[in-house]
Amino acid sequence: MAKLPEKHGGSDSVNPGGYGPTEEATEGFNILCFQLKPRAQAITNEIFEDFRAISYRAQVVAGKNFIFKVHVGEENYIHMKVYCALPCYGGGVVVVDVQQNKKKTDPIEPF
Repeated sequence: MAKLPEKHGGSDSVNPGGYGPTEEATEGFNILCFQLKPRAQAITNEIFEDFRAISYRAQVVAGKNFIFKVHVGEENYIHMKVYCALPCYGGGVVVVDVQQNKKKTDPIEPF
């Protein structure tokens, strides 16, 4: 099962109830996103030649929501919404939704 990286944004970077600013994805987030690649491919019915998180926004809920900008090959990007449950609820990580046909310059907006 995919697991949230140990370092995943400090309290200054996330507003409870709202999404925080866009931040650069760490190597830990790249590992997490790569583990979620099969689910993203199933949701989109696409095969991605590349799958590297570029940036993200986070929201504190009963756990955390993340929206990742992911490079999926050539000039193509997706925005992948991921929910990470609190450890007391099993700490699971799931892909909630994916937006396709994104560009590098598209801002990460909640969806």
